[in-house]
Amino acid sequence: MTRDDTPQPSDLGPLEPGTAQRAQLSIRIADIAWTALSVVAALWVILATIDAVRGTGSWAYSVVALALLTIGLTMRILGIRRRGRTRL
Repeated sequence: MTRDDTPQPSDLGPLEPGTAQRAQLSIRIADIAWTALSVVAALWVILATIDAVRGTGSWAYSVVALALLTIGLTMRILGIRRRGRTRL
C-alpha cells in the first residue's frame, strides 16, 4: 500500500494580508467573540436575577448585566447589518 504525498489543490488560498480569506477570518473571529460575550452576559443576567429573587444578591447586578447584554447584542446586530451592506 503506497501513500500519495502529492499536494492537493485547495479552495482556500493563502491567508496573506489583503486576501478574501484573511478578511473572512477576522469577521469569523469577531463573530465568535461577540457570541461568547453574549452567552456570558446572558448567564450573568440569569444567575444575578435568581440570586436577587432568592434574596442573596442585589438587583443592581441584574440591571448591570442586562445593560451589558443589551449593548453586546446591539453591537452584534449592528455589525451584521453593516457587514451585509458592504458586501458586493
